[in-house]
Amino acid sequence: MSKIKAPHVFTSESVSEGHPDKVCDQISDAVLDACLQQDPNSRVACETLTTTNLIVISGEITTKAKVNWQEIALEVVRDIGYTDTNVGFSADDAKVMICIHKQSPDISQGVTAGQGLFKEQGAGDQGMMFGYASNETKDLMPAPIYYAHRIVAELARLRKSQPKKYAYLRPDSKSQVSLRYENGKPVALETVVVSHQHTPDMKIEVLEELVRKVVAKVVPASLRKGEVKYYVNPTGRFEVGGPDGDTGLTGRKIIVDTYGGVGSHGGGAFSGKDPSKVDRSAAYMCRYIAKNIVAAGLAAKCEVQVAYAIGVADPLSINVDTYGTGVCSDDAQLEKVIRKVFDMRPAAIVEDLGLKHPGNGWCYRDTAAYGHFGRPEFPWEKLDRVDDLKHAAAALKLI
Repeated sequence: MSKIKAPHVFTSESVSEGHPDKVCDQISDAVLDACLQQDPNSRVACETLTTTNLIVISGEITTKAKVNWQEIALEVVRDIGYTDTNVGFSADDAKVMICIHKQSPDISQGVTAGQGLFKEQGAGDQGMMFGYASNETKDLMPAPIYYAHRIVAELARLRKSQPKKYAYLRPDSKSQVSLRYENGKPVALETVVVSHQHTPDMKIEVLEELVRKVVAKVVPASLRKGEVKYYVNPTGRFEVGGPDGDTGLTGRKIIVDTYGGVGSHGGGAFSGKDPSKVDRSAAYMCRYIAKNIVAAGLAAKCEVQVAYAIGVADPLSINVDTYGTGVCSDDAQLEKVIRKVFDMRPAAIVEDLGLKHPGNGWCYRDTAAYGHFGRPEFPWEKLDRVDDLKHAAAALKLI
């Protein structure tokens, strides 16, 4: 029986690349990219902290790569748009502190093939990871987070592509989207909240007009029927922002990074972690599986959970929940389909998704703002297992 809820409103938020936590995520992932480019077997667990004109890069990194950590961090800050020395955080003034050491040998023996108790590469840690997909948007993402991302991404695109016209915009911003659902589907945009850092001379009416234009561009007209409530910089002013206004840390925006509060979350962050960490790679794989299941027509919504023990390659469990939208009489049957089609051992995930070799239009830093999912440039978003899933389900006489 379907678990479709009564009419309700669901809200998700996003933050821009200039948000202090996202600055940290991007620095950590830029460090990862630099390491993998020279040494695909790098082991990286990079954490970044930012505050007023200070960047601290810490963590465990074992690599043969020769990397200028400070140069990478400041390049990220400059690319984001923190170049004004009057705002308390800029690429020209920020000091960079490096506190990096090598990966613990106790962890290394569990995730390196041929070491530890097992011959093959095991999971980098215990834990559970989730992936989710829904047919309510073209990229099979929940609609509230999907449009929240696109609002702040479009504002950033305008700020960077037309710097003179939008000189009043500074890098830090947040969005929030509330959508009304009926019969399990989004039917109307109810509320939009946008807070955007700005110059002292900006008039709020100018920003309000811009936000309405952006929403009209990125949210379909079919959802913008009726009256939409807008709250733009509801406190009145947002001049002090970025790491000068709030300390940033890697890994604090895990719901923004995933599905906006829809579905479940295992608790692990992504950015700054090389793909031997199943917190990241297995979450990507679960999204890959869930998306292909929905695209195959086996469910309208799908959540996939996997669990691991540190050093052990085979997952301890796989669980599927289609929220009553699956074509099988029992969601547990889809686990059999998944096991026939996908190899969920850590080394196989890394190989299948090409996670040691970012390229061909994507890098890890790209994932660190505007969501890790629902963006077709990433390999875990490809829909190349749809036929395999259909054939496996048919062979098991599930459809």
